[in-house]
Amino acid sequence: MINKQNLWFLTLFSLILVLSVYYITMPNDLLVNNVGNKVTTSGKSKTTVTETNSLVAMRVSLEEERQEEMVSLQEKLTDENTTTEEKNNAYEQLKYLNQLQGEEEKIEKQIKEEYKLDSFVKIDDKNIEVVVIKDKHDSSIANNIMRLVQANYNEKMYITVTFKKS
Repeated sequence: MINKQNLWFLTLFSLILVLSVYYITMPNDLLVNNVGNKVTTSGKSKTTVTETNSLVAMRVSLEEERQEEMVSLQEKLTDENTTTEEKNNAYEQLKYLNQLQGEEEKIEKQIKEEYKLDSFVKIDDKNIEVVVIKDKHDSSIANNIMRLVQANYNEKMYITVTFKKS
């Protein structure tokens, strides 16, 4: 005999199972088209903000690359055969990767606020790659972006700015 508690459990479990199967079998087109779209509301007006697929692809690629590196570093941290010095180095590298990600987001936000342009920033040691979504190449905006980025650092950074069409 099934009591109420078991009946509720079976009902909720079957609902979760059905939703999971639906999500897995959902066409990829629906997922790809909605990845970069964000809708925000302020007061009574609606503003739609969309990012281009190229920016999303670059961010995903960088995120996957960094995630793989973080996983290998975390494995070093938890490995019993790793020396204390190696664990310290892995920990410092993890902190550095998190710091890089924060700096990249900060620079993207500065470019968005200052020039109203969507961008992608990748920092690799002293090299900083900035990709800006703009139909027309503009050397004065590129120079201003380079100055804006360099202002965040005390030492000389090698900054490249490229423009991509939206």
